[in-house]
Amino acid sequence: MKYAPVDLLIKEFCHKWAVYILLLPLALLLTFSPVYGQRNPNILLIMTDDQGWWDLGVHGNDIISTPVLDELSRESINFSHYYAAPVCSPTRAGMMTGRYHLRTGLYNTRFGGDMIDPEEITIAELLKTKSYTTGLFGKWHLGKYYDYQPNQQGFDEFFGHYHGHIEEYDYPDQLVHNGKPVEARKYVTDLFTDAAMDFIEENREKPFFCYLAYNAPHSPFVVGTSHGRQKRGDALVKKYIDQGLSMKNAQIYAMVEIIDFNMKRLLDHLEALDLEDNTIVIFASDNGGVSSHFRAGLRGNKGNVYEGGVRSPLMVRWPAQLKKKNVTVDAMVSHVDLLPTLCDIVDIPIPTDRKIDGKSFLHLLKDTQGESAHEYVYHHWDRYFPNPYNTWAVFDGRYKLLNNPTPWPKNPVEQDEPFGELYDLKADPGEQNNIARAHPEIVKRLRKAFVDYYDDVTAGREYQPAPIPIGNPRENPVEIQPSWGKISGDSIQYTFLGYDWDSVDSWQKKGEHIDWNLNVIQSGKYQVSISYGCSIKNAGGTIRISVNDEFLDFKVPATPSGDVFTDVMLGEIDIEKGGKVLRAEVEKPSGGEVVKLNRVWLELMD
Repeated sequence: MKYAPVDLLIKEFCHKWAVYILLLPLALLLTFSPVYGQRNPNILLIMTDDQGWWDLGVHGNDIISTPVLDELSRESINFSHYYAAPVCSPTRAGMMTGRYHLRTGLYNTRFGGDMIDPEEITIAELLKTKSYTTGLFGKWHLGKYYDYQPNQQGFDEFFGHYHGHIEEYDYPDQLVHNGKPVEARKYVTDLFTDAAMDFIEENREKPFFCYLAYNAPHSPFVVGTSHGRQKRGDALVKKYIDQGLSMKNAQIYAMVEIIDFNMKRLLDHLEALDLEDNTIVIFASDNGGVSSHFRAGLRGNKGNVYEGGVRSPLMVRWPAQLKKKNVTVDAMVSHVDLLPTLCDIVDIPIPTDRKIDGKSFLHLLKDTQGESAHEYVYHHWDRYFPNPYNTWAVFDGRYKLLNNPTPWPKNPVEQDEPFGELYDLKADPGEQNNIARAHPEIVKRLRKAFVDYYDDVTAGREYQPAPIPIGNPRENPVEIQPSWGKISGDSIQYTFLGYDWDSVDSWQKKGEHIDWNLNVIQSGKYQVSISYGCSIKNAGGTIRISVNDEFLDFKVPATPSGDVFTDVMLGEIDIEKGGKVLRAEVEKPSGGEVVKLNRVWLELMD
């Protein structure tokens, strides 16, 4: 049996449990709300992935079939101007921490930029100070490695995936349960619902926080390809094809309809367990939509900062306390508002040692009218690295200033004045009439507000992939993927095929390489393994795997083709504790593509 070193145990205890120790005296571990005089409410947060504002019947889409979600909307308080980030992991970071994503260290959806700092305090951690049991089922996308995973960020139970998306929706093979890879035998939306229902039933006698983060309708657009569910998927797609939709849109609508079916199972389960009355049900999406058949008059979609890219459904139902229903609130609210709102409801002190950007919208839930707690709501994202020029927006409740370049310039600069497009969303909700030149004073005010925000949220942050921790007995071996590395060379390139299938390709010249930063927790001997492909005509070259001065050379034999990958152990090297660099490089060229490198594993040996 392997045991963690004492210094590691002390570090982990101080690192994460300090949050609970500091907050426990304040919260006194109460399970009853002094605000409402009853047991604290259960919280069921459901978030879909890439479901647009327009992908609901209740929002005017007369083709898509979402009867359960439409009925939930009629039973809820709805928000017409609820804003997510343009893409998924920034929204998830903001929802979990109450802070705009750039404060948390997260700056991308891949390339090692899709993790929050382990020192962030999540809503799950805060709810645990009030004796909540916490569970996450579905997509995390806030960190793959130990310290970044849900179980180290406040969740007692986790079943889902770390990455932004998975490749198999039937018989999914990229799922994890509490840190351990597992296999599954069902359509993934059904699976996550099953797990959430079991968690709710198991914890029905005490307050629970259940975060059900569906990965649908994100690509790949799969609705059932295996024996048991293929008929359902085929029938749903055919239904929408017959109504004139393209194959892609038909698949997306079918995936949403499967979510709707599972929402019925979930909500019926709450009712059967007599939990419906005192459970807060929150339904939202993580960003704008990817379907295009119907857009409800909105411009843009996922990945940009027009309304179609950042407006999301938001429904809140709590029968015990929110007696009004089928009401729409027009005041703007943001994804960062979830944490302070739930803290307000449950009477949890908000952390005071960091800036919390979110504002409680409990007053809007109670009164179903009123002003936004925000002067401005901000949107920002760039595929490469954060900058104040690409893909940003600021909204004051009426006027919205934005810049949305296509494609993203790699070396962004401020353009000529007026910088950005200005829209009056009260008069022009579809963002068709750019009035920037007619209102330079509004442009100047909003641009200054955005720059001030940007300078504030990025202060003190350096945006790059975090060093990958190795040598932690709790996660050994460690899988190292291409997206966390930095490539160097004239021909070498990185190919994105979905996280676990990414590869480093086309390297042909001696010295071309990829580097990963490591945080070596324990000195020792490490077994080095790789996953690679190599065509017969290009076999015979040599690659070197090194950590500082220690290295192993591997003469690359062919696989059945360059796109057929196999795993091989290369041997052991000594690695000292501390910050190190792992490098894979061409030592001897083969006259063509030396190798397709898919993954490297480092395993601390006894």
